[in-house]
Amino acid sequence: MTETPVVLFLCIHNAGRSLAARVLLDHYAQGSIDVRSAGSEPGDELNPSVVTILRERGLDPSREFPKPLTDGTARSADVIVTMGCGDTCPYYPGKRYLDWELEDPAGKPVDAVRPIIDDIDRRVQSLLADLIEPAKQ
Repeated sequence: MTETPVVLFLCIHNAGRSLAARVLLDHYAQGSIDVRSAGSEPGDELNPSVVTILRERGLDPSREFPKPLTDGTARSADVIVTMGCGDTCPYYPGKRYLDWELEDPAGKPVDAVRPIIDDIDRRVQSLLADLIEPAKQ
């Protein structure tokens, strides 16, 4: 693992789940982790329900946009977290992979997306603890 771990959140559209995970981990890590996100088939815009929930939590997703997965982005990551992309997300040998099975928030209203974001939030905090604790030892 690099001195500053690089985490890549990867889903199909990079508009909902991976966006939320990137913004949340970046917020909690406060610069101790290089957090990135991408999509195997990036969407055209961010999921409005996810954006609303992040803003409700005092987070600013305004600089985010769906980004395509590139070979360089994947190869530079220490940890790749996939979120429902199945076979559309390529495999890179030698990387630590986590597969988070999460409901897709696409097309869902804010109230239906809140539990998804809450689940992502818990997983992100657990991942942060896992990545930071070994560095302290």
